[in-house]
Amino acid sequence: MATALSEEELDNEDYYSLLNVRREASSEELKAAYRRLCMLYHPDKHRDPELKSQAERLFNLVHQAYEGQWRAGLCRNILVTDIRFLGVLSDPQTRAIYDIYGKRGLEMEGWEVVERRRTPAEIREEFERLQREREERRLQQRTNPKGTISVGVDATDLFDRYDEEYEDVSGSSFPQIEINKMHISQSIEAPLTATDTAILSGSLSTQNGNGGGSINFALRRVTSAKGWGELEFGAGDLQGPLFGLKLFRNLTPRCFVTTNCALQFSSRGIRPGLTTVLARNLDKNTVGYLQWRWGIQSAMNTSIVRDTKTSHFTVALQLGIPHSFALISYQHKFQDDDQTRVKGSLKAGFFGTVVEYGAERKISRHSVLGAAVSVGVPQGVSLKVKLNRASQTYFFPIHLTDQLLPSAMFYATVGPLVVYFAMHRLIIKPYLRAQKEKELEKQRESAATDVLQKKQEAESAVRLMQESVRRIIEAEESRMGLIIVNAWYGKFVNDKSRKSEKVKVIDVTVPLQCLVKDSKLILTEASKAGLPGFYDPCVGEEKNLKVLYQFRGVLHQVMVLDSEALRIPKQSHRIDTDG
Repeated sequence: MATALSEEELDNEDYYSLLNVRREASSEELKAAYRRLCMLYHPDKHRDPELKSQAERLFNLVHQAYEGQWRAGLCRNILVTDIRFLGVLSDPQTRAIYDIYGKRGLEMEGWEVVERRRTPAEIREEFERLQREREERRLQQRTNPKGTISVGVDATDLFDRYDEEYEDVSGSSFPQIEINKMHISQSIEAPLTATDTAILSGSLSTQNGNGGGSINFALRRVTSAKGWGELEFGAGDLQGPLFGLKLFRNLTPRCFVTTNCALQFSSRGIRPGLTTVLARNLDKNTVGYLQWRWGIQSAMNTSIVRDTKTSHFTVALQLGIPHSFALISYQHKFQDDDQTRVKGSLKAGFFGTVVEYGAERKISRHSVLGAAVSVGVPQGVSLKVKLNRASQTYFFPIHLTDQLLPSAMFYATVGPLVVYFAMHRLIIKPYLRAQKEKELEKQRESAATDVLQKKQEAESAVRLMQESVRRIIEAEESRMGLIIVNAWYGKFVNDKSRKSEKVKVIDVTVPLQCLVKDSKLILTEASKAGLPGFYDPCVGEEKNLKVLYQFRGVLHQVMVLDSEALRIPKQSHRIDTDG
C-alpha cells in the first residue's frame, strides 16, 4: 500500500469540506460520505499504473480524514498513548477536539493515557488543561505595552486676532501657534505566573515650561475566578511617594465592586484617598454604576451605560467638590459599515456647559482615527484629534478660541473632514491597497507549493471521476434529471471598473457532476476549495461558484459565494434562451 500523506500535506485540510458534509453531520452521514469517496478512489478499481498511483494518494487522503493514521500495535479497545493517530471524524473523542481546535489540537504534545470510555466533554477538559500548561510556559515571553502621547496646541491666535475688539497692527502678520503642554505615558505588563502579573509604568508631563515625571510599579494577583488584588508603589518629582491598594470582587454573577485606596506623601503631609465603584448588570446590554470618591476631591457619581450593536448610550450625574455635573452622551454604530461611528454629548454643571460632537473611523486593521469638536462656556471652541494604533494612543487637543465664534466651529467641523477625505484618497487608500497586494503576494508565495500539490490532486481526482461521471450522466439523462453543463470556481470580474483585474477560475464541471445524487446537488456551508476535484485558484481573494445546469430539459444558472451553501435544482435561475 502506498505511503500515507505526511502531516505537512494535510495542514490546510478541512475534513468536513473534503467529505462534503455539514459540521453537524451525524455519524451515519459521515460514514456514507466516506464510503462513497472510498468507492470512487479505491486503487483496485483502476488498472492503469498511473491512475492506480493517483487513486492511492486520494484514497489515503480520505482515509486520514475519517479514520486517521493508525500506528502498529494500537487497538480501539485498549488504552492509547497518542490520540493523534486515532480516527478523526469517525472517533467521537477525537472529533470533539478537531471541531474546537482543528488539526492543531490533534497535534498537541503531552496527552496522557486516555481511556476509550471517556466522553467528548472529558477529552475537551483534558485538552484545555494541556493548553493551560503550555500557556504558562509562554507567560515569561509576553508583555502588553501600552502608551499615550498627548500634545496640547494653543491655536487661539488663528481666530482671536481677528476679533473686532483686538487689533495689533504692529504685530506679526502670521498667527502664533504654540505647543503649551505635553504628556507621555508608557506601561508594560510582565506575567510572572498564571496568577501574578507585574506592571511597570511611567509618565512625563510639561505645561507652560514646567513639568515633571513619575514612575509606578504594581503587582497584581488573581486570587480566584471571582476577584483579584493589586499593590501599587510610585514616586515622582511633582508628587511624593505613593502607596495604593486596589481590589476587585464579583459579588454575584451580575454585580461586582472595585475599591482603590491610596496614600500620597507630600510636603503638606499624608493625603489619603478612597474610591469605590459598585456596578450591576441591569440587563444583557445595560450596566449601572455607583461611584464614591473621598479625599482631596470628594464626589459621588451615578451612571448608566447601555451598549448594543448599533449604539452606545451613557447618562451620568455627579455631586461633589469642586465639580458637580450632569452628562448625557450617545454614540451610533453603523451596521452596514462597522468602521465608522458618530457621537455627541452634553455636559452641564457649575463650571458651565460643554457640547461635544465628532466621529471616528477604522482606517486600517489596527488603527482608528477620530476627531471631536468641543464647544462650551467658558471654555470656548476646541478640536480634539485622536489616533489609536494598536495599544498606542496619540491625542492632540487643539484650543481654537476662548469665545463662541461661528467661524471657529465651522472650520473645526469642516476642516478635519476635508483633510480626512484628501488623506484617504491620496495616502490611506493607496497605502492599504499596496499593503493588501503585498500580503496577497506573500500569501501566494508561501502557498505556492501547497497550491501546486492541491492542483495536482484535483487533476488526479478529475481523471478518476471520469468513469463515474459517465455513468451518473447516463442515469440522469434517462430520467430527465440534473446535468451539470458547465461549472466554474474562482474569481469573477463583472464590474466594468475592474476590467483590468485578471479573471482566475477553474473548470469544476466534472467534480460537481460526480456529487450529483438522485438528481440533486447539495453543497454545505464551507469553502469549496476543499471539495474533491477542487483547489484554490486565487489564494486570499474572494471566490464564487458559478453553475450552468440542465434540469427537466430546461437550462438554469446559479452563482453562490465560496462559503455559501448550494442546493439545486431548488436554487436556480432560468436562462432567457432568446438572449
